[in-house]
Amino acid sequence: MHTAVFHKEMASDIVRIALESETLSYKKKLMEEFVWAVYCNGRKMGYSIRRKSLSEDEIHVMQLLRGVSMGAGVLPPAGKEAAAAVDGGGEVTYIRARFERVVGSKDSEALYMINPDGAAGAELSLFFVRAH
Repeated sequence: MHTAVFHKEMASDIVRIALESETLSYKKKLMEEFVWAVYCNGRKMGYSIRRKSLSEDEIHVMQLLRGVSMGAGVLPPAGKEAAAAVDGGGEVTYIRARFERVVGSKDSEALYMINPDGAAGAELSLFFVRAH
């Protein structure tokens, strides 16, 4: 999902992201599935693939966010991209928050973002479902 599309959805105050696996095998746990169809607020956005290892850029982002316990913002591009970035190219938007995990069954789990101290703000929920 492009960042601009995600920002537009977040502006609506309620974002529901559903990741649906169509794997017919039940040998894996739900969160170990590799390919997911992605839906955002009921509209199909494409597919997501779970990676086995982090790229150098992802490691850099995780190191920058190590000291952040909660919040949202934009990180500048790293390395060579920083010198070539024009008009915000290469920036990374992040959300760091606490989530409540709810297991519905072996084929469904949900993560609900917890706003600190009941503060008003966008509501974000992630649903993981294995279709039958």
